[in-house]
Amino acid sequence: MVGRAGRAGIDSVGESVLVLQDKDRTTAQTLVCSPMEKCFSNLLQQDSRGLLSLVLSLVGLSITTSMEQLRTFLQGTLLFVQQEALCVDRSLWDEVQQCVEVLQEKDLIAVTSQPQGTKLQVTKLGQATYKGSVDLTHSGLLFQDLSRGLEGLLLNSYLHLVYLVTPYDLTTQCKPDWMIFFRQFTLLSAAEQKMSAAVGVPEGFVARKAAGQTVKNSVNMAVVQRMYLALVLFSLLRETNLWTVADRFQLSRGFVQTLLSSASAFCCCVLHFTEELEEFWPFRALLTELTRRLSYCVKAELIPLMEVAGVMESRAKQLFNAGYKTLTHLANADPAVLSKTVENLYKKQANQIVASAKMLLNEKAAALQEEVDELLTKPSDLPTDQLS
Repeated sequence: MVGRAGRAGIDSVGESVLVLQDKDRTTAQTLVCSPMEKCFSNLLQQDSRGLLSLVLSLVGLSITTSMEQLRTFLQGTLLFVQQEALCVDRSLWDEVQQCVEVLQEKDLIAVTSQPQGTKLQVTKLGQATYKGSVDLTHSGLLFQDLSRGLEGLLLNSYLHLVYLVTPYDLTTQCKPDWMIFFRQFTLLSAAEQKMSAAVGVPEGFVARKAAGQTVKNSVNMAVVQRMYLALVLFSLLRETNLWTVADRFQLSRGFVQTLLSSASAFCCCVLHFTEELEEFWPFRALLTELTRRLSYCVKAELIPLMEVAGVMESRAKQLFNAGYKTLTHLANADPAVLSKTVENLYKKQANQIVASAKMLLNEKAAALQEEVDELLTKPSDLPTDQLS
């Protein structure tokens, strides 16, 4: 809070007021009176995950193309300053060299020897990983899942796509309720159940777990937990009511909200990941639409209305039911009529919604006009008759 109170370079003083309950008074007093915490580099935390990501980004952006340039860059980091305290088992340079080896093993970078020294280059998979901001520990698994998805992608339902964009790192935070799992599984169509079996979660397994029976065949529990979370997201896309879905799966609303936000962000990451790999071209249009659906989590017909500033889900439903079904409807609406037609919509709000819709519509029209102009422009390199 205090850090947000004043703006560096603009304000000289910042004020912060903390309103406390009596039970928190001692904790707050200790916090305020304690000495400043020491700041340490996190690049080596979680098996050097931060350092791995940094090296991949540096090579991918061509900031460093050799081991020597990598060494020079790292001399400007906090880790370099704190290496004596943080690099206990081995030197910082040994840590860096191991990171390069790991990235090479994961096929994220290529290392070649040249007369001038070792050259570092990002691979296609590496480029997709850093441009998509995909966690390095999951990039290989994501590539495998997307590759398998291409072999039998279910197109008449969102379930398969939703499964592919369910965040890997949330699977350990939710233990399936097997009775709920089985109940929701039986509501799926035959094609959706077949898709679930294809990724490693057959109906028989879920049924036996729900009945409390021992399962002899080995099943990847990470896949099972991911499918369970995919069913939660799938229900959200159909129901759009977070409270109802949370109660149905006996999960906290906070967790369901976190799951939805994380899935929306990860879906965007996967979209950028697929844009860098030619073999995944079928996913691009599908994931673009799914990203919008997860971001707004409303029925598809409400999404264009929610792109307008100030229009949330409840207001979008009111507008849609009142006959304002598209962005064009809103942009051409009479604010006075709009405020009378929609309950609890004041004239000032109606003016703002119409103005915002007009601006958004003009932006979309301008973008389309640019495409038209580009199509109609005569190419500068058009071949000419050299003999005349």
